[in-house]
Amino acid sequence: MRDFARRYPLFWVYLFFLYFSAVPQLLIHISGMSGTVGLRQAIIMSLLWLVPVLVWPRAVRAYSALLGVVLWAASLVGFSYWLVFGQDFSQSVIFIIFESNAAESLEFVSSYLKPWHVLAVLGFSAVPVWMWRQITVPVLTVRYRSRLAVALVLVVGWPFWGSLLVKQEGLDKSRYHQVIRMEPAAPWNLVFGYMKYQDQLAAMESILDKNRQVPPLEQLTEQQSDAEKTLVLVLGESTNRQRMSLYGYDRETTPRLDAMQDELVVFDDVVTARPYTIEALQQALSFADSNNTQTFFEKPTLINMMKQAGYEVTWITNQQTQTRRNTMLTTLSQMADHQVYLNNNRAQNASQYDEDVLAPFGQALSGEARKKVIIVHLLGTHRKYDYRYPASFRHFSGREGVPNWVDEGNLEEYNQYDDAVRYNDFVVSSLINSLKGTPGQTLLMYFSDHGEEVFDYPEPFCGRNEYDPSPAMYTVPFIAWANSDYAKANDFQGWNKFRHRPYSTADFIYTWADAAQLDFASFEPQRSLISDGFKAMPRLIGDPDNPQTLRDYSAVFPRGDVWNELAQESVGAGREKPGKGG
Repeated sequence: MRDFARRYPLFWVYLFFLYFSAVPQLLIHISGMSGTVGLRQAIIMSLLWLVPVLVWPRAVRAYSALLGVVLWAASLVGFSYWLVFGQDFSQSVIFIIFESNAAESLEFVSSYLKPWHVLAVLGFSAVPVWMWRQITVPVLTVRYRSRLAVALVLVVGWPFWGSLLVKQEGLDKSRYHQVIRMEPAAPWNLVFGYMKYQDQLAAMESILDKNRQVPPLEQLTEQQSDAEKTLVLVLGESTNRQRMSLYGYDRETTPRLDAMQDELVVFDDVVTARPYTIEALQQALSFADSNNTQTFFEKPTLINMMKQAGYEVTWITNQQTQTRRNTMLTTLSQMADHQVYLNNNRAQNASQYDEDVLAPFGQALSGEARKKVIIVHLLGTHRKYDYRYPASFRHFSGREGVPNWVDEGNLEEYNQYDDAVRYNDFVVSSLINSLKGTPGQTLLMYFSDHGEEVFDYPEPFCGRNEYDPSPAMYTVPFIAWANSDYAKANDFQGWNKFRHRPYSTADFIYTWADAAQLDFASFEPQRSLISDGFKAMPRLIGDPDNPQTLRDYSAVFPRGDVWNELAQESVGAGREKPGKGG
């Protein structure tokens, strides 16, 4: 290796700089925690540190020593975090650190530390010391060094220049593209992570300040307010009910929920207003709807309502804690009394299994409060699907039960989605089983934020697009489970006669208030799925910021859930996706 370092001194210096960023990212990838994106970005962004070497080659040893110390310190944070928690260090971790007190943090970290971690850190730190000792001055012409320096600056800065000059996306978006690509590399993992934390924190605090000024609900009352109650809301992710055997799908994707079907009320005509998490839940967890999105900031949220009624609220999430998109959800969680953040990965395509919610859920159940609300936000069946379940849940592999329009190139992803649904069945049923034996009145409601189209129709497509909608993007599961105490006090079995009502989760807060036995001056019983006063209303889908796109779901898709009908039909060439353009 010493001869190699002398023969290729510039490349050796690059490997020295790359080591600090590549090793943590490589470990994350090898462990199956994430894909190669972080590693690729680290490889490219580490080229930046060669520019000063090309300008002042004779100072290479002093420069690399000083920069090496900085890179080592920054990379040690990411390496140690992966070593202890098996996750990628991100701005979400910074958020957790600043939201916890020092005693809590030390107690939590110490419970994970092992003696061999010290040896691993020493080994990680010894390698770059050895590499630095092999560094020699590169002998290059001034012309070559100048051209290479310019080329490296262009390569490293391409996310910014490409976005600004080629795509013409504006300065702010171009800067953002550059930042997210540099973040996996040291020391930007700390620098940009902290900067993004500060930006998102400011946005979150602004929303919370507005929320604190919102007046409480007028004339709020609760039936049996002295009773012991545990109300659980489970929020799913990207789960299309048409791919659940609980709703008639031919493949056995929900065996555990199927087995307890007699204990459940399974609502079979519920859709979401938006095929995107933030926008869908912003309506579901507040009094906002597609005609009045600003109501989210003007009236109490579901969490505000329950706290006003005297409930202790706990928010447990396996979604990413703090990202540019997730600020609204983290803000909602901060309205709760207690928060448990489990997913601090930088990217969604990371192996963060939803079963991690079970332990904190059990702890929340054992709390002393007589009236508890526990909100559990799952990662569910979010794409990339094979990251959503452990290897032991790989079940579907062939073509049995697969529509004949799904070609071989899409078959694996089709099966992976069904496996993700099957694992989601395990998590949701486990949450229900955890509630059995809980004292007092106990209720659980579960629905998904939105659906997902995964090659469900002859025209191949995977994902969501509200400007080119399909039923799979909007049809969501909605189920309820209650113990005997709640069932007797609220005629839970009587809800079965409401199972076929057409409903949108945009009105969910009214159903939740009704289920919690709450009443208030502005309550609208016609918007509660379980009210005798229910009235079917237009279920608007589309972009509220583009009002001409708002349409009634039932008018767009008069056939409703078309999957099973299509699955029985032969597929002709050039057939269009059903409901498209309707």
